[in-house]
Amino acid sequence: MAGNVNPEVQITVEDIFNDFKGRRAGIIKALTEDVENFYQQCDPEKEDLCLFGFPNGTWEVKPPVEMVPSDLPEPVLGINFERDRTRMEDNNWLSIVAAFSDSWILSVAFRFAAGRFGKIERNKLFQMINNLPTIAEVVSAAIKKTTNVAAAAQDNSSKNKSSVRMSLQSEPEHKEVKMSASKEEVKSDDQKESLCGACGDNYNEDGFWICCDICDKWFHGTCVKITPSEAGRIKEYKCPTCCNKRAKV
Repeated sequence: MAGNVNPEVQITVEDIFNDFKGRRAGIIKALTEDVENFYQQCDPEKEDLCLFGFPNGTWEVKPPVEMVPSDLPEPVLGINFERDRTRMEDNNWLSIVAAFSDSWILSVAFRFAAGRFGKIERNKLFQMINNLPTIAEVVSAAIKKTTNVAAAAQDNSSKNKSSVRMSLQSEPEHKEVKMSASKEEVKSDDQKESLCGACGDNYNEDGFWICCDICDKWFHGTCVKITPSEAGRIKEYKCPTCCNKRAKV
């Protein structure tokens, strides 16, 4: 439909319903998929603007037609002025535009039906329209989905940060402990660092090592009879040799 009502043209209920669906699809696209573009076009510095939906599923933000009265009902005037008024949140503004748009496409549909259909046809048209979610419902669901995704992302980010903090806080500050580290991590310029200070054997990839806080030598846990759980409770580990030296002194 071009929008010019001609009483002599035969129009069916299905024709009007398809016109309704096309306009509805265009407006939904503007308020969901193309929302950034729609927001930019609704510049409050411009004159009164309306959101038009067209039967082919497209949309346009523009001033109302100059002809008075117009062939069809006009969308609500001045939606761009509400965009930033009283610092209204974007989602609230979109919801308001969606509700006004629902009213507009309904009025357009029944303008086409006026004078053409009787009670039965009008009721059929209304039922077909009423079986579709309103624009306001679709936009509200889209806003909720976007909000939930953003909240989930923020929650995951917070959890990751908390995990990092917990990991850092759980690291023993009073000693150095190495468990199941690779040989490359243990090797250094000083070959002695990869040898147990008690038995002299090389580093065991599957074993537990502990470092003496006094002499900085590494020991197999089994050689000095220290378990990982015991090491976690020791504030300062002294190897047997260093303990004997202290005792002699």
